[in-house]
Order: sequence, then structure tokens, then C-alpha cells
Amino acid sequence: MKADKLKAMSKDELLKQEKELKAELFNLRFQSVTGQISNPARISECRKDIARIKTVLRARELGQDAE
Repeated sequence: MKADKLKAMSKDELLKQEKELKAELFNLRFQSVTGQISNPARISECRKDIARIKTVLRARELGQDAE
């Protein structure tokens, strides 16, 4: 997910997206342990997307509006 797209989202949308990504990450980790994962790279993509969302939320909290 691109940072520009995240910046355009509202706080509620970002929180909802973060929750969905965390659930997806949990499922991917479970699949990884059981050997059923089809795309192992998706785990790192989810982690990075969650980090991007948290960065945007934190920047808004500090009043910086992520650049």
C-alpha cells in the first residue's frame, strides 16, 4: 500500500485497515507454522503496511501531517 493512499484516509479508516492487517498477519503466521503458506513474502508486506499506517497516525498525532 502506498503512503499517499494512507495519507488520504481518515483516522477511522486507518485504524480499521490496521486491524485487518493485523488479523491477516496472524493468519499468515499460523499458515507459515503449519506449512500451508503460499506466499511467504506477504508476511513482510503486511508488517511494512502496518508500520506505514502507524507512522501516518503518529505524525497526525504530533500535528506534523506526514510529508
